[in-house]
Parts: sequence; C-alpha cells; structure tokens
Amino acid sequence: MNPRFLIHHVDSCVRVCHLPGEQLLPSCTVGHTQAGGGGIMLWRTFSWAALGPVVAIEQTMKSVNYLTIIADQLYPYMAFVFPTGNGIFQQDNAPCHKAWIVLEWFEDHTDEFYLMSWPPNSLDLNLMEHIWDVMEWLLRAQTPPCPNISTLRDRCLDIWYNLSLVMYQ
Repeated sequence: MNPRFLIHHVDSCVRVCHLPGEQLLPSCTVGHTQAGGGGIMLWRTFSWAALGPVVAIEQTMKSVNYLTIIADQLYPYMAFVFPTGNGIFQQDNAPCHKAWIVLEWFEDHTDEFYLMSWPPNSLDLNLMEHIWDVMEWLLRAQTPPCPNISTLRDRCLDIWYNLSLVMYQ
C-alpha cells in the first residue's frame, strides 16, 4: 500500500457549538479543504541494511506503472542489498500488486529474490505501515504547514532520506 500524504491533514470532525437558529452564522461555521487540499503518494522500500529508493506517484497507480517502478527501482535495489539472491520482497494485496503482469515479472526473477506471499487483511503486520506513521508524525510536526504539492513532496523525501537507521531496523 502506498501512503497518501495530504497538504492539510484531516484527522477528525470539528464540532461547533451554537444556539438554535445560529448554525449558519459565520462564527458557527468552519471551512474545510476538500480532499486535504491535494496530496502525493509514495512508493518506497527498505531492508535491515538500508533505505531504498522512494518514488513520488503523481497519477493513479496502475499495474503497468507499478511494474515500471519494480523494474527500475526495486530490481537494482534488491541486487545491491542482496547480491546472492536471498532477498525477500514483501508487498500487500493492492490490485496493482496482484496483476498478472506483475506476478509474472516476479516469477521471472525468482532466482534473484523472492516475493513473499501476503495474507489478506494483515496491514498490522506490514513494517512499512510503522514507517508511514513516523513520517506522517514528522511531517505534521513541521511548521509552517506545506503550502503546496511541491513543498509537500520535498518534505516527504527529506523525511524519508533522514530516517534513522535505528528506526527502520
């Protein structure tokens, strides 16, 4: 699963107290930004040894786009980190991960590294989810908030490349 980082984090409902008949007064209304004001998705990988590449995804992730990332980013990373071919790659059951062209690509490369079989409904077992939470927390702790997508992308990449070795190990 690729995390989506939003410009404006929306984490709960906003409650406004008002008296009967006051619900439309400006002092009793709160504006909001639809869909968090825009955001980016990130594909990233890591191992015990090193953080891997991160790719900002600008469009909807389709199996062809995912296969390009796997071939261009994951393949050289796995060859570098696991030169003897004993690496295991973990991904969830997102539709683009389970597409036949993607699974066929992994089958063609089993002598270089293995694809872990992933059980359904097991997000809590995905180590990347914990890194995503840390990145989200670090992003929200920064001030001022991100004014645009470009700044959001730059901050997310900066956070990724500055994650401590201890945190991801």
